[in-house]
Amino acid sequence: MVPTEQLSIESLSLTVNQVIKVNAPIQVTFDALLEQLQDNESPNGPLPMKLEPWPGGRWYRDLGNNNGHYWATVQAIKRPTLLEFYGPLMMSFAVISNVQYRLAEENGVTVITFHHFGFGNVTDDHRTGVNKGWAFIHDKVRERAERKLKK
Repeated sequence: MVPTEQLSIESLSLTVNQVIKVNAPIQVTFDALLEQLQDNESPNGPLPMKLEPWPGGRWYRDLGNNNGHYWATVQAIKRPTLLEFYGPLMMSFAVISNVQYRLAEENGVTVITFHHFGFGNVTDDHRTGVNKGWAFIHDKVRERAERKLKK
């Protein structure tokens, strides 16, 4: 946590930009993205999630017995080219994030352009961990989509 006297736009902001290339058609990749965001895992193990893939749908960590952690709300979904969320995500304090997945197909390869913009009380632990966490998830999306083509 940053002491109040040291707050600045930089200390309150979080930006992650990643481009993921997937050797699979756009619809296969989009379906793999939705599946991975529900069957999520982290570098530390399983992270069971639920995703309601419609505008206003929730994305949350499901701990069973009506316990869990709200991550975000689906802000926009346009199959198979856009998925956008807003919410605190994995941060349980005063913060808001916008996450955008934009997909485009180029010569049989799907290019996912990913942006995570956050604003609020972003801790250094989250600032350093989110790039690694998103990269892990995106590698799993790519593996899942490409594996579907081999079946």
